[in-house]
Amino acid sequence: MQRRKFIRNTALMGGLTMLDPFQLTATNSLKNFPIVRTPKRQRNFESKSVESAIEEFQKNVKDKELGWLFNNCFPNTLDTTVTFTKKNNKPDTYVITGDIDAMWLRDSSAQVWPYMAFLDQDKDLKDLIAGVINRQTQYILKDPYANAFYNDPNKKGEWTTDHTKMLPGVHERKYEIDSLCYPIRLGYNYWKTTGDTTPFDQDWKKAIKATLKVFIEQQEKDGSNPYSFERTTPKGTDTRNLKGYGYPVKPVGLICSAFRPSDDSTLFSFLIPSNFFAVVSLRQAAEMIKKIEGDHSLANELNELADEVETAIKKHGIVNHPKYGDIYAFEVDGYGNHLLMDDANIPSLISLPYLDAVDKDDWVYQNTREFVWSLDNPFFFKGKAAEGIGGPHVGLKMIWPMATTMRALTSTDPNEIKECIKTLKATHGETGFMHETFHVDDPKNFTRSWFAWANTLFGELLWKTYQSHPELLEI
Repeated sequence: MQRRKFIRNTALMGGLTMLDPFQLTATNSLKNFPIVRTPKRQRNFESKSVESAIEEFQKNVKDKELGWLFNNCFPNTLDTTVTFTKKNNKPDTYVITGDIDAMWLRDSSAQVWPYMAFLDQDKDLKDLIAGVINRQTQYILKDPYANAFYNDPNKKGEWTTDHTKMLPGVHERKYEIDSLCYPIRLGYNYWKTTGDTTPFDQDWKKAIKATLKVFIEQQEKDGSNPYSFERTTPKGTDTRNLKGYGYPVKPVGLICSAFRPSDDSTLFSFLIPSNFFAVVSLRQAAEMIKKIEGDHSLANELNELADEVETAIKKHGIVNHPKYGDIYAFEVDGYGNHLLMDDANIPSLISLPYLDAVDKDDWVYQNTREFVWSLDNPFFFKGKAAEGIGGPHVGLKMIWPMATTMRALTSTDPNEIKECIKTLKATHGETGFMHETFHVDDPKNFTRSWFAWANTLFGELLWKTYQSHPELLEI
């Protein structure tokens, strides 16, 4: 994914130039806190239920800074990144990541996910998310190996140095397991929450078949791979070795992922967090195909692949660490080689319970959790401002707030949750928003002032904590 560091910008949204949604104004809505949220008249979408949640939170949470942050961050996806229309009389929603005018299958799903809890009381919000599902279906049908797309179906990709098949309307063609899992997660939980089956038509079923086909191809059982990716770039993680195919794997039932959810290339292609995610998603898709479409044969195929991958994870994805005992590897190759680390992007090892892939009390997960939140993880950093998980994408000593948010969302320890919220509150760099990363010694040294996923995810944490343990917000 492209990354740009800046404090102020002019963004093009739907062909209209809008003011930087993060530019401070002189008026105060809360004492001592400037208004940084996009002005009401300039917001892309407004949900009455989300606004009610913000009002309730600010009324009942004594910490005014947390109230200010919740007001800024939780609605950020709706305020600044969504474009909702109707296409062929069906909801249609385009979602950018923030400062990049393209829609990632992963990010768009994650950005609207926290609003799922409000769908029963908000028809407009329900239609918005149905529109995301409809748009994602069409993108997967266009190219199931692509990860990001343009609103304009005829726009040519900006990556002129890519050596891969780029169809019009495709922004980037980095194949990632999670790009195909996130739309299933969103669709499944939309269906479970609302009971609405309208988005799950024959096109959606074709997209599920395309996903299954890709996953089977990427097991590489026949020794071939229809996908390769090369980019002329000085950044090694932006391309694949060995003519774009990556280092070889031994077929063991796992699914290859050429890239991680950070959009960085994998070292060993069997990315374990994403294989966990695939197991969950395949089973969710199978349940939907069986109950909505009545196709037992396809449902059986999806479940059979899920079972195969799960068995392979247990056999090849667990490594005995001399200090932590059995832990989940980050990547393996089927030959016995493994990479022990964790990355901040989701799916990550620490995020597995959040994705319903393991129970929080799974003992291998708990061992893994202890490992990844320690200096034994090469991408765990400690500094004057904070400690946390980063990754290769931005570089060393740069902490990702979303990893700290995820630590809290997967924790059973109230003190740990409170400490995470305290850290996030102290490291927004006096902007009122979360960022992609910040330096371990200086929160004002950050990347991406407009990164909606990080903002909305933090809002999800605050809202869930308010509902379940409001005393933890007394910081």
